[in-house]
Amino acid sequence: MDELDLTARTGLPDALKALLEHYPRADWQQHANFAGLVEFWLDRHLMFRRLCDMLRSDAELAVDKGIDPKQYKARVSRFGGMLVQQLHGHHQIEDAHYFPVLSRRETSLQRGFDILDKDHHAMDGLLNRFTVAANGVLQDTAEPGAFHAEVLSFEALLSRHLEDEEDLIVPVILKHGADGLH
Repeated sequence: MDELDLTARTGLPDALKALLEHYPRADWQQHANFAGLVEFWLDRHLMFRRLCDMLRSDAELAVDKGIDPKQYKARVSRFGGMLVQQLHGHHQIEDAHYFPVLSRRETSLQRGFDILDKDHHAMDGLLNRFTVAANGVLQDTAEPGAFHAEVLSFEALLSRHLEDEEDLIVPVILKHGADGLH
């Protein structure tokens, strides 16, 4: 298996973090190019993290029989559907517009954009697997523990992807600005 595969890596290679050293996370919010696109984009990532957190918490309650089954199904349908739909749309915009523009601005990071693109293809399969597991909850064909395990796996891989994506992309936008990305 490729060590840079989403399921195997623990972060981006140091060579792809060169800009991150000049634009550390702790300084992002104070940067002149943070407001607007970067702030919006990071808010989208935060929404994905919060949706995963809600789905995981609800799945834990379902395993422990601490949530009404009808309420649980409604929440899985609402928040699981939102997660899947919003992630698909988010990745489509990144693949079609953001990644090509940003990779031209920092050609030395092309390998990183290739990794993120490969992640998006992997995420398609993960989103499908997640959807099948969620449908198992909604159709009463799966035990709550199976969906809980799926949410844990999905959340870990999504978290790895989002963190790496932020480490690569935010410094590029901070350095070059958001012109041409809107």
